[in-house]
Amino acid sequence: MSVYYESLCPYCAEFIVNSVVKIFQTDLINFLNLQMVPWGNAFIKPDDGSFICQHGEDECLLNTIEACTIKIYPDVSKHFRFIHCVERLTVEGAHNQWMNCFQMSGLDTSPIDCYNNGNGKAIEEYYAKQTAQLNPPIRFVPWVVVNNQPLQEDYQNFVSYICRAFKGNPKPEACLSLSKFTSDSNYTTNSFLPVCYTNEAQNLSSLREKDKSP
Repeated sequence: MSVYYESLCPYCAEFIVNSVVKIFQTDLINFLNLQMVPWGNAFIKPDDGSFICQHGEDECLLNTIEACTIKIYPDVSKHFRFIHCVERLTVEGAHNQWMNCFQMSGLDTSPIDCYNNGNGKAIEEYYAKQTAQLNPPIRFVPWVVVNNQPLQEDYQNFVSYICRAFKGNPKPEACLSLSKFTSDSNYTTNSFLPVCYTNEAQNLSSLREKDKSP
């Protein structure tokens, strides 16, 4: 399962904090290869190679810090603890306290060095390429892929797809109690899809560029 997201999209944060975390609260993590991809609706400016992120410079920073954490701590249980902490702060409107998440998740601050020395930029460029190669193309985040199948608007039902894709026997206990994974969101796909749309990010970027024009 791959989760394509961006750090300051409130719907990505809510999904990670309240839904994806439940993978670790059951036996499902023992049967699942979880990949977190912190790029989302960002893009690379062709003229200077800089990153433009939907929710501004702070998001570019946190996307890269989370990417560095994934690289430095490849154990998913370790880097997800950090990501969960940062995204919980995003939900709480306190993402500027993200540095506290190193201590809270039991990790050192080497991802900051990764960001400062430029390695993080290279990692993010890899995630950008990976995101751009999705078929069908990403239209919003969170964008969830299970067993090469993009869930698109049905992403909140990701556990059902995992359980259907699992061919082993016996099935994980989590697959026998899917109610544990019911979304805590107050939104429904019939009234409002809780996502950050790619086209909105592109439109916002165009407006920012116009504001910078003399």
